[in-house]
Amino acid sequence: MNRTIDAPAPGLPATLASVTLIIPALNEADCIAPLLAELPAGLVQEVIVVDNGSTDATAAAARRAGARVVVEPRRGYGYACAAGAAAATGEAIVFMDGDGSFVPGELAQLIAPIYAGQADLVLGTRMANPMARHAMPPHQFYGNKLIAALIRWLYGLPMTDLGPYRAIRTDLLAQLEMQECTYGWPIEMLVKAARRKARIVELPVTFRPRYAGQSKVAGTVRGTVLATIRIFQVTFRYAF
Repeated sequence: MNRTIDAPAPGLPATLASVTLIIPALNEADCIAPLLAELPAGLVQEVIVVDNGSTDATAAAARRAGARVVVEPRRGYGYACAAGAAAATGEAIVFMDGDGSFVPGELAQLIAPIYAGQADLVLGTRMANPMARHAMPPHQFYGNKLIAALIRWLYGLPMTDLGPYRAIRTDLLAQLEMQECTYGWPIEMLVKAARRKARIVELPVTFRPRYAGQSKVAGTVRGTVLATIRIFQVTFRYAF
Protein backbone atom coordinates (compact mmCIF):
# COMPACT_ATOMS: atom_id res chain seq x y z
CA MET A 1 0.00 0.00 0.00
CA ASN A 2 1.37 3.42 -0.95
CA ARG A 3 1.98 6.07 1.66
CA THR A 4 -0.07 9.17 0.78
CA ILE A 5 -0.61 12.63 2.19
CA ASP A 6 -3.08 15.37 1.35
CA ALA A 7 -0.74 18.30 1.94
CA PRO A 8 2.98 19.05 2.40
CA ALA A 9 4.51 18.54 5.82
CA PRO A 10 4.04 21.44 8.28
CA GLY A 11 6.35 24.37 7.64
CA LEU A 12 6.83 23.68 3.92
CA PRO A 13 5.22 26.05 1.38
CA ALA A 14 2.52 24.38 -0.71
CA THR A 15 4.03 25.14 -4.13
CA LEU A 16 4.17 21.43 -5.03
CA ALA A 17 1.33 18.98 -4.73
CA SER A 18 3.34 15.82 -4.18
CA VAL A 19 6.75 14.21 -3.72
CA THR A 20 7.89 10.70 -4.67
CA LEU A 21 10.73 8.99 -2.81
CA ILE A 22 12.65 6.50 -4.97
CA ILE A 23 14.96 3.95 -3.37
CA PRO A 24 17.00 1.77 -5.78
CA ALA A 25 17.79 -1.49 -4.01
CA LEU A 26 19.84 -4.57 -4.79
CA ASN A 27 19.87 -7.29 -2.12
CA GLU A 28 18.98 -4.92 0.74
CA ALA A 29 16.48 -7.19 2.54
CA ASP A 30 18.15 -6.53 5.90
CA CYS A 31 18.20 -2.75 5.39
CA ILE A 32 15.03 -1.70 3.59
CA ALA A 33 12.46 -2.25 6.38
CA PRO A 34 14.33 -0.36 9.13
CA LEU A 35 15.12 2.41 6.63
CA LEU A 36 11.46 2.86 5.70
CA ALA A 37 10.48 2.72 9.37
CA GLU A 38 12.58 5.87 9.91
CA LEU A 39 10.66 7.87 7.29
CA PRO A 40 8.45 10.42 9.09
CA ALA A 41 4.79 10.36 8.12
CA GLY A 42 3.61 13.12 5.82
CA LEU A 43 6.84 13.93 4.00
CA VAL A 44 6.09 12.22 0.68
CA GLN A 45 3.09 11.15 -1.36
CA GLU A 46 4.53 7.81 -2.40
CA VAL A 47 7.51 5.57 -1.70
CA ILE A 48 8.86 3.48 -4.58
CA VAL A 49 11.48 0.81 -3.97
CA VAL A 50 13.05 -0.38 -7.21
CA ASP A 51 14.14 -4.00 -6.90
CA ASN A 52 17.15 -4.11 -9.22
CA GLY A 53 17.36 -7.87 -9.68
CA SER A 54 17.70 -8.86 -6.02
CA THR A 55 18.21 -12.50 -5.14
CA ASP A 56 17.01 -12.02 -1.56
CA ALA A 57 13.69 -10.84 -0.06
CA THR A 58 14.20 -7.13 -0.73
CA ALA A 59 10.91 -6.76 -2.64
CA ALA A 60 8.85 -8.60 -0.03
CA ALA A 61 10.39 -6.60 2.82
CA ALA A 62 9.68 -3.33 1.01
CA ARG A 63 6.06 -4.25 0.39
CA ARG A 64 5.52 -5.21 4.02
CA ALA A 65 6.97 -1.83 5.02
CA GLY A 66 4.37 -0.03 2.91
CA ALA A 67 6.35 0.80 -0.24
CA ARG A 68 5.31 0.33 -3.83
CA VAL A 69 7.77 -2.04 -5.52
CA VAL A 70 8.89 -1.61 -9.13
CA VAL A 71 10.95 -4.45 -10.56
CA GLU A 72 13.87 -3.58 -12.87
CA PRO A 73 15.75 -6.81 -13.65
CA ARG A 74 18.50 -5.10 -15.65
CA ARG A 75 21.33 -4.57 -13.20
CA GLY A 76 22.57 -1.01 -12.98
CA TYR A 77 21.96 2.03 -10.78
CA GLY A 78 20.84 4.11 -13.75
CA TYR A 79 18.37 1.46 -14.87
CA ALA A 80 16.90 1.34 -11.38
CA CYS A 81 16.61 5.11 -11.01
CA ALA A 82 15.04 5.46 -14.46
CA ALA A 83 12.48 2.74 -13.71
CA GLY A 84 11.51 4.47 -10.49
CA ALA A 85 11.26 7.87 -12.18
CA ALA A 86 9.06 6.42 -14.93
CA ALA A 87 6.64 5.12 -12.30
CA ALA A 88 6.66 8.23 -10.11
CA THR A 89 3.61 10.49 -9.89
CA GLY A 90 5.06 13.30 -7.75
CA GLU A 91 5.97 16.77 -8.98
CA ALA A 92 9.34 16.31 -7.31
CA ILE A 93 11.45 13.19 -6.82
CA VAL A 94 13.89 12.33 -4.05
CA PHE A 95 16.50 9.61 -4.63
CA MET A 96 17.92 7.85 -1.59
CA ASP A 97 20.11 4.75 -1.24
CA GLY A 98 18.51 1.68 0.29
CA ASP A 99 21.31 0.69 2.68
CA GLY A 100 20.48 3.01 5.57
CA SER A 101 23.51 5.25 5.13
CA PHE A 102 21.27 8.33 4.80
CA VAL A 103 18.69 9.64 7.28
CA PRO A 104 15.13 9.63 5.86
CA GLY A 105 14.05 12.44 8.18
CA GLU A 106 16.48 14.81 6.45
CA LEU A 107 14.40 14.51 3.30
CA ALA A 108 12.42 17.52 4.53
CA GLN A 109 15.42 19.83 4.28
CA LEU A 110 16.30 18.54 0.79
CA ILE A 111 12.85 19.17 -0.59
CA ALA A 112 12.27 22.52 1.14
CA PRO A 113 14.12 24.69 -1.45
CA ILE A 114 12.09 23.08 -4.25
CA TYR A 115 8.83 23.59 -2.35
CA ALA A 116 9.81 27.23 -1.85
CA GLY A 117 10.57 27.71 -5.54
CA GLN A 118 14.23 28.44 -4.84
CA ALA A 119 15.87 25.42 -6.48
CA ASP A 120 15.37 22.82 -9.20
CA LEU A 121 17.93 20.29 -7.95
CA VAL A 122 19.11 19.88 -4.36
CA LEU A 123 22.14 17.76 -3.52
CA GLY A 124 22.84 16.41 -0.07
CA THR A 125 26.54 16.81 0.68
CA ARG A 126 28.18 14.31 3.01
CA MET A 127 31.26 16.48 3.37
CA ALA A 128 29.84 19.30 5.50
CA ASN A 129 29.10 17.37 8.70
CA PRO A 130 31.42 15.13 10.74
CA MET A 131 31.17 11.65 9.28
CA ALA A 132 30.71 8.51 11.35
CA ARG A 133 33.79 6.32 11.48
CA HIS A 134 33.85 3.67 8.74
CA ALA A 135 30.86 5.29 6.98
CA MET A 136 32.93 5.99 3.86
CA PRO A 137 36.19 4.22 2.93
CA PRO A 138 39.16 6.49 2.08
CA HIS A 139 39.14 5.72 -1.65
CA GLN A 140 35.47 6.76 -1.89
CA PHE A 141 36.04 9.88 0.22
CA TYR A 142 38.93 11.20 -1.85
CA GLY A 143 37.36 10.07 -5.11
CA ASN A 144 34.28 12.14 -4.35
CA LYS A 145 36.42 15.15 -3.52
CA LEU A 146 38.33 14.76 -6.79
CA ILE A 147 35.19 14.55 -8.94
CA ALA A 148 33.66 17.51 -7.09
CA ALA A 149 36.79 19.54 -7.84
CA LEU A 150 36.57 18.60 -11.52
CA ILE A 151 32.94 19.71 -11.65
CA ARG A 152 33.81 23.02 -10.00
CA TRP A 153 36.48 23.54 -12.65
CA LEU A 154 34.56 22.31 -15.70
CA TYR A 155 31.07 23.56 -14.89
CA GLY A 156 31.57 26.35 -12.37
CA LEU A 157 29.41 24.67 -9.71
CA PRO A 158 30.53 25.33 -6.12
CA MET A 159 29.84 21.78 -4.95
CA THR A 160 31.66 19.49 -2.53
CA ASP A 161 30.11 16.03 -3.13
CA LEU A 162 28.32 13.99 -5.79
CA GLY A 163 25.31 13.80 -3.51
CA PRO A 164 23.36 10.60 -4.31
CA TYR A 165 20.76 11.69 -1.72
CA ARG A 166 19.06 14.37 -3.80
CA ALA A 167 15.80 16.00 -4.78
CA ILE A 168 14.84 17.18 -8.26
CA ARG A 169 11.80 18.65 -9.96
CA THR A 170 10.16 15.93 -12.05
CA ASP A 171 9.74 18.20 -15.06
CA LEU A 172 13.47 19.03 -15.06
CA LEU A 173 14.42 15.34 -14.82
CA ALA A 174 12.27 14.60 -17.88
CA GLN A 175 13.98 17.38 -19.84
CA LEU A 176 17.43 15.94 -19.13
CA GLU A 177 16.73 12.82 -21.25
CA MET A 178 18.92 10.64 -19.07
CA GLN A 179 20.97 7.97 -20.88
CA GLU A 180 23.33 6.45 -18.30
CA CYS A 181 22.40 2.94 -17.18
CA THR A 182 24.93 2.31 -14.42
CA TYR A 183 27.25 4.33 -12.19
CA GLY A 184 27.15 7.47 -14.33
CA TRP A 185 23.49 8.33 -13.64
CA PRO A 186 24.02 10.76 -10.69
CA ILE A 187 26.78 12.69 -12.43
CA GLU A 188 24.87 12.81 -15.73
CA MET A 189 21.90 14.35 -13.94
CA LEU A 190 24.10 16.95 -12.28
CA VAL A 191 26.12 18.07 -15.28
CA LYS A 192 23.14 18.12 -17.64
CA ALA A 193 21.22 20.23 -15.14
CA ALA A 194 24.22 22.55 -14.88
CA ARG A 195 24.38 22.96 -18.65
CA ARG A 196 20.69 23.89 -18.63
CA LYS A 197 21.43 26.58 -16.02
CA ALA A 198 19.13 24.90 -13.52
CA ARG A 199 19.13 26.25 -9.98
CA ILE A 200 21.32 23.77 -8.07
CA VAL A 201 21.94 24.00 -4.35
CA GLU A 202 23.84 21.80 -1.90
CA LEU A 203 22.77 21.16 1.70
CA PRO A 204 24.49 19.16 4.48
CA VAL A 205 23.21 15.66 5.21
CA THR A 206 24.23 12.97 7.67
CA PHE A 207 26.18 9.98 6.38
CA ARG A 208 26.49 6.88 8.53
CA PRO A 209 27.55 3.24 8.16
CA ARG A 210 25.08 1.08 6.26
CA TYR A 211 22.72 -1.06 8.34
CA ALA A 212 24.02 -4.40 7.07
CA GLY A 213 26.01 -6.03 4.29
CA GLN A 214 28.60 -4.50 2.00
CA SER A 215 28.40 -1.69 -0.54
CA LYS A 216 28.19 -2.96 -4.14
CA VAL A 217 30.42 -0.08 -5.28
CA ALA A 218 32.71 1.21 -2.52
CA GLY A 219 32.87 -2.18 -0.85
CA THR A 220 34.56 -3.98 -3.76
CA VAL A 221 37.62 -3.25 -5.88
CA ARG A 222 35.75 -4.05 -9.09
CA GLY A 223 32.82 -1.79 -8.20
CA THR A 224 35.11 1.07 -7.23
CA VAL A 225 37.18 0.86 -10.43
CA LEU A 226 34.18 0.60 -12.75
CA ALA A 227 32.35 3.44 -11.01
CA THR A 228 35.40 5.71 -11.11
CA ILE A 229 35.99 5.13 -14.82
CA ARG A 230 32.35 5.73 -15.70
CA ILE A 231 32.05 8.86 -13.59
CA PHE A 232 35.16 10.37 -15.20
CA GLN A 233 33.82 9.55 -18.67
CA VAL A 234 30.47 11.21 -18.03
CA THR A 235 32.00 14.22 -16.29
CA PHE A 236 34.15 15.05 -19.31
CA ARG A 237 31.65 14.00 -22.01
CA TYR A 238 29.18 16.76 -21.25
CA ALA A 239 31.79 19.43 -20.54
CA PHE A 240 32.82 19.99 -24.16
